[in-house]
Amino acid sequence: MSKLFESIKIKNEVIKNRAWVSPMCTYSSIDGMANDWHLVHLGSRAMGGSGLVMMEATAVSPEGRISPWDMGLWNDKQIEPMKKITKFISECGSTPAIQLAHAGRKASTNRPWLGGGNVSKNEGGWDPVGPSNIPYSNKSLIPKELKLVEIEKIIDDFVLSAKRSVEAGFKVIELHFAHGYLVHEFLSPISNNREDKFGGNFENRILLATTIASKVIDAIGNTIPVFARLSVTEYYPGEGWDLESSIKLSKKLKSIGIDLIDCSSGANYSEQKIEIKPGYQVGFSKEIRNQAEILTGAVGLITESTQAEEILESNGADAIFMAREYLRNPYWALHAEQNKDSWPLQYQRSIDL
Repeated sequence: MSKLFESIKIKNEVIKNRAWVSPMCTYSSIDGMANDWHLVHLGSRAMGGSGLVMMEATAVSPEGRISPWDMGLWNDKQIEPMKKITKFISECGSTPAIQLAHAGRKASTNRPWLGGGNVSKNEGGWDPVGPSNIPYSNKSLIPKELKLVEIEKIIDDFVLSAKRSVEAGFKVIELHFAHGYLVHEFLSPISNNREDKFGGNFENRILLATTIASKVIDAIGNTIPVFARLSVTEYYPGEGWDLESSIKLSKKLKSIGIDLIDCSSGANYSEQKIEIKPGYQVGFSKEIRNQAEILTGAVGLITESTQAEEILESNGADAIFMAREYLRNPYWALHAEQNKDSWPLQYQRSIDL
C-alpha cells in the first residue's frame, strides 16, 4: 500500500492519509471572521481527499494579524462561523486543523496583490511589536519592544485562542513559531537583543515558545494533537537561528508534549538567499525527525505523488504538507490515490481514472 495513503494516529486523532493542506493566508476576513470564502476554499480541499486541512494563520489578537484582512480567533464571536467549516471538513472524512499565530514585527501590512508594504493607522493599521525594536528590513516599521506584562498577555492570548479552537471543532492545533513572526523573532538572536528572561542565551530565547506550548497543552488536555511550525534555519551567515538550534528546541518541545514539527525555513532575515528546488526543505524535516526523534511534516515544492511517496518511504517525514499544489488542484489527493471509490459518491459515476 502507498505510504502516502496510510492513516496516522496522533494522540486520539486518526488522520486518514499523509497528504495534508498547509495553512495558506488568503487575506479575505473582515474583523477576523471566517466566511463563505473560507468554507469553499477549505471545504473543497477536504472533498478533494486531503487527510488534514489546516486553516490559515489565525491571529490570537487583533494586533497579531499580518494584515487587517487576516483570520482571527481572539473573541467568542469568531467561533460560530468556524464551526460550519470544521463540520464540513469532518463530514468529508478529513481532519480540521488550525494554525495559531502572532505576526509580531511583520504585522500591519497590506494584501500582497496590493503590493504589500505597511498599512498606516488611518488606513486601519497599527503599531507592530516585537522582542526588540529591530525592524525586519529597511522598509519595515520599527516594532515597539514588548514589556514583560505584554508578553504574558500574548501567552494568555494563545491559550484562549486554543480553547476557542477546540470549541470551534478543530481537531489539531498548530502553533506558528516560524517565518519571522513573533515567536520566531524571540528565538533568533538577529531579532532579539533583550537582556531579561526572554533574551540572551538559547534557553531564554526559547522561553516564549516553550511557555506557549506548555500552557496550550495544559489548557486543552492531552488528547488533541498539537504541532509546532519552525523555520529550521533562517539562512543568516552568522550567529542566527539554524538547524542545530531547531533540533535542540524540537527535543524540548517533544518533552513538553508537542506531537509534530512542521519543518519550514527562512523569513526572518530580509537578505536571505535560498536555492529553490523541488523538495528543498525536506532535508530539514529528515534531520529533525532523526535527531529529535519526533514526528515531522515536510514542505517546500512538493508537487508529485511519486516525490511525496519517496520522502515518506525514505523516512524524510511522517506527513507531507502542500500549499501551492493544492491551490492548483484541490483534488490532488484523489488524483494521486487513483481509487475511484475514494471520490465523493456524487462524482463517482462521472469520473474516469
